[in-house]
Amino acid sequence: MGFLALLVPVVVILIVLSVRIIQQYETGVVFQLGKYSRTLHPGLNFIIPIIEYARVVDMRISTNDIPKQQVITKDNVPVSINGVVYFKVIDAQVAIINVQSYLYAVSQYAQAALRDVVGGMTLDDLLAEREKIGDEIEEIIQKEAKTWGLQVMAIKLQDLDMPEDLKRIMSRQASAEREKRATITKAEGDKLAAVNLAEAARTMAASPGAMQLRTLQTIDGLGPSPSNTVVLAVPVDVLELARGLNIKVAEKKQE
Repeated sequence: MGFLALLVPVVVILIVLSVRIIQQYETGVVFQLGKYSRTLHPGLNFIIPIIEYARVVDMRISTNDIPKQQVITKDNVPVSINGVVYFKVIDAQVAIINVQSYLYAVSQYAQAALRDVVGGMTLDDLLAEREKIGDEIEEIIQKEAKTWGLQVMAIKLQDLDMPEDLKRIMSRQASAEREKRATITKAEGDKLAAVNLAEAARTMAASPGAMQLRTLQTIDGLGPSPSNTVVLAVPVDVLELARGLNIKVAEKKQE
């Protein structure tokens, strides 16, 4: 009776130790006396206590930060850049057996790949091709990650820091570029306005009385304010004026 009283708790303990509940997003890797035995799938599973050991692996997409890296670009500009790598385990057995810590391995490999890619690009390319840089880093990491039972989903660059004096220079350059575009736009507008004015002048020259109508329209637009002083420049035909003066002088001589 005493033996049974001792045996029951031992059996209960062994049963408890043998039960492994694997979540839907997990996979279990079982080692029997240190050697890979089988893979546990989501649900209720059993292992042999003491003889077998189960390692549970999260199969969801993981996020791993890439710490800020100091890099010299191809055109000798020092920059600091960091990012984030998204990956997931696709083969739990390989991820556990082939690499000691796949999380640490991905982090270190991503840092090295980031420095290699950024170091081979100029600053202008770095600022304009952030998505392309992420794709290149992803391709480099993916080649190695396949042997670790991993799949890299994406690489995203985050902050990009540059020296303050370089930021000021780039700010002045951008301001000068905007001023250049504004000057060109204004010059094109002036040119178009001149063309339209020339066309309008030709139209009014071909229509007698058009200039007088335009003058009256301009005066009407000034408003009824008594403080306005209007000075009109009336075109006078010099030849007609001279001819008129000669006629008046001749008439006086005849008298």
